Formats: sequence, structure tokens, C-alpha cells
Amino acid sequence: MYFCTRWRYCLLQTAHYKLPTEQKRMEQRDHLLGVVQTLWSWRRPVFLICVVAVLGTALISLFLPNYYKATTVFLATSPDQARPDALFSSTQYYGNANDVDRLLTIAESNELVEFLVDTFNLYEHYKINPENARAPHFVQQKFFGLYEVKKNKRDAIELSVEDRDKALAARLANAAREKIDEIAQKLVKEGQRKAIETFETQVLVKQGLLKTLTDTLVVLRNTFNIFNTVSQTETLTEQQSEAQSRLILNRKRLEVLKATPGVPRDTINMLNALVEGLQEEVRSSQERMKHFNDGMAVINIYEKQWFESNAQLTGDLERLKIWRSAYQASIPATVLVERAEVPIIKSRPRRTISVLTAGVVALVFSVFAVLLLTTYQGYWQSAFATPPGSNGQDHSMPIVETKRKKKKKKRQPEDVEP
Repeated sequence: MYFCTRWRYCLLQTAHYKLPTEQKRMEQRDHLLGVVQTLWSWRRPVFLICVVAVLGTALISLFLPNYYKATTVFLATSPDQARPDALFSSTQYYGNANDVDRLLTIAESNELVEFLVDTFNLYEHYKINPENARAPHFVQQKFFGLYEVKKNKRDAIELSVEDRDKALAARLANAAREKIDEIAQKLVKEGQRKAIETFETQVLVKQGLLKTLTDTLVVLRNTFNIFNTVSQTETLTEQQSEAQSRLILNRKRLEVLKATPGVPRDTINMLNALVEGLQEEVRSSQERMKHFNDGMAVINIYEKQWFESNAQLTGDLERLKIWRSAYQASIPATVLVERAEVPIIKSRPRRTISVLTAGVVALVFSVFAVLLLTTYQGYWQSAFATPPGSNGQDHSMPIVETKRKKKKKKRQPEDVEP
């Protein structure tokens, strides 16, 4: 008995919860039908608004001037080609992302805009008074509105210029690309010129130092009478050794002759004089050797500095020569892929797209306005209702029925026999 009562209760609960879901679906279907009926009742005003929008847009677009776009495509080259060591070795020819960004920055610089304005007299072409204080700003703003430069998905640079004159648009695009290449080369040349000036300054300093060392060496060599340390060392050593050997030999001979009886006195005197001369020669050789040794240390120091300075100066002169060769070389900063040709088809205005867009926008806003108006119509009618005591005329908007609510009787669950 308990289970039968429980089963009956569950059936009643299931029927009770199914009822709101079905009622909600009915209400949603009635609501959508009401929206369609409302839009159908306003079909003529909506259609007129769309027609007016389409015809107005078409009429206005007919008075808009035609613009033609000329596009040139080029690639960035690597500035490493302008380095002196790259003249004698292989380097990467095309530039990387940083090189592309550098060209994009140059393409949006004031120097490029001023060049194009002055070259093609854009003040007169854009009908801007150049005597106006803000004329440079206006012409720059007008030019950038018709000018576009970007990097495409293949890392190439696309430069486009729009103008009413199709031939002028092509000339502007090509002139802008050539000027970008010129400015990029000028920046590289400027860095090379500064490097050359630095090398020239170093060369002048080292040339002055080398001249000072040369003059000092000349004075020291004249003072110490040293001109070739290696050969003079060998010569002085040989002379001193030879003089000492002869002195020792003659001393021994003199001693032997003095000890030998019957030797003539003149022979002994002559040999004695010879020994004294050899002693004087040895003493003079020793003094020269001492004087030579005193000057040789100083001269060796200055000679070492002179050779090092001369080697550095030779290297700097060689590098300076290479830098000058690189500075005089003409290395392009861009590689032309596609030259800007005179366009044939206009770029804007796109009249068909404009007319269709205006019609769609007018339709969307009209539908939204109709739904908003009918939804809050009861509120507006009560807000602007005629107060008591007036002439009794009702100036409120007509009520459009948007929803039909059907009253449904709640379904009573039937008793279920156990």
C-alpha cells in the first residue's frame, strides 16, 4: 500500500513539472509571432527608410572623387655589407627584422614628407595655402591620409600612395622608395664617416708620437755615438778583447827581455812604450764600452717604442684605407621587387559596397527602432495621456498588439488508482 501511494505521488509531481515547460514553449512561440506581426505592420516605413538610405548613399557616392592607388614593393638589405671586412668576405645580403623596422621608420620620417612636398609641390596640389602658419601640419596630415607603408607577411615592404591623378600617384610612390634608399644609405655613410674621422685623428696622434720618438733617437745616437747596437757591440767587444790580448802578450815579452842579460836598452824601451800604448788603448776601449752600455739601454727602449708605434701607425693607415674604400663604395639599402606602375582601376570609393552597407544598416536600425517603440508604447501612452478636464482627444500613439497571451487552464492530475 505504501509503494502504491508513493508511485502515485511521483506521477503527480512529474505532471506538475512538465506543465510550465510546455507553457513556456507556447509563450515563446507566441512572442516570436508577435515580433513578426509587429515588423509586418511596420513594413512600409521600414522599406521607405531603407530606400531613402540606399538612394541617398548612392547619390552622395556619385559626387565623391575617384582615387587611384599605386604600390611599390621592395626588400631591405643588410647594412653589414658596408663594413670594411665585408668587402673581402661573404655576408648576408638581405636584412633581418631590425633592418625592415629601420626602413619603416625612415618611410614615416619628416625628411621624406618634406622632400615629397617640395619636389611635387603638394601645397598647390592639395590646395593648401603655404603662407598659413599651420600649413606644414595640414599638408603632412593630408599626405599621411593618402600614404601607407607596411610589412607584408613575406617580410617585404609595401609602399602605397593614393591620389586623384593616377600618374602622380605612381611618381610619388617611386620617388618615396628612392628617397628611403637614399636616406638609409646616408645613415650608413654617416657612421662610416665618423669612423674615418676617428682613424684619421688616431693616425695624426701616432704620427706626432713617431716623430717625437725619431727626434729623440737622433739626439741619443749623436750623444752616445750609437747607430747600430748589434754591430757596434760586436765591434767594441772584439776591439777590447784584441787590445787586452796584445797587452798581455807584450807585458810577458817585456818581462822576459828584462830578465834576459845582454838585451839592448833600446829594445826594452821600445817594448815598454808599446806596453804603455796598449794599456792606454785598453783603458780607452773600456771607457767607450761603458759609454756605449750607458746609452744602449735608453736607445733600446726608444727603439722598441718606435717600432711599436710604427707598426700601429701602419695598421691604422691600412684600416683607414679600407674604410675609405668602403665609404666610396655604393651599396644599396633596398632591393626593388616591384616598381609602382600607373594604376588602371580606382581604389575608392567602392560605391556598390557603400550602398549595400547603408541599406543593411538602415534595415537593422529600423527594426530595432520599431521593436523599441512597440515595446515601450504602453509606457509612453500612460506618460502622455490626456489629463481630466481636457477636450477628450487622445493624441497618444495607436497601440499595436504584439503579444497574444492564451489563457490555459491548469491541467489537473487525474487520480491514479493503485
